[in-house]
Amino acid sequence: MALEDDIKLNKGYPNQGVHAFLVLGRALWELLEEPDRFVRSHGITPTQHNVLRILRGSPDGLPQHEIRRRMVANQSDVSRILSKLVRDGYARRVASDSDARVKLGQITRKGLALCRKLEAPLEKMHKEQFDRLGKQKTSRLIKLLEELREVNQ
Repeated sequence: MALEDDIKLNKGYPNQGVHAFLVLGRALWELLEEPDRFVRSHGITPTQHNVLRILRGSPDGLPQHEIRRRMVANQSDVSRILSKLVRDGYARRVASDSDARVKLGQITRKGLALCRKLEAPLEKMHKEQFDRLGKQKTSRLIKLLEELREVNQ
């Protein structure tokens, strides 16, 4: 179904950029719905899951500014997100070996276990979402989205 039918748009879009932006936003919202609900059913938010995955990839830990830089959706309040993960036992704060003033976020065994538990079901969800398009169209979509990111950075 075309977006204008779905949202009951009675007039056309002001320009192609508005049309593309709205279709992309609605598609993203629809694609995120099932994975977000699944992650939340395990007691964390999608943003907290993103931070855990980043920390899993750097077992020695990372400073907050680096966690923020690596996030899929850049969040300014990494400190609050990390504090919640620490409170729940999924992460800890440790002093940096090179500078004791710097605290690093580091994943715990509990955090690793949660990441492992979520990984396969989420991969399956995302695969199924894009299998509907097929490999060739999905590859084209990835290329177009990467180009869009490049021209807007």
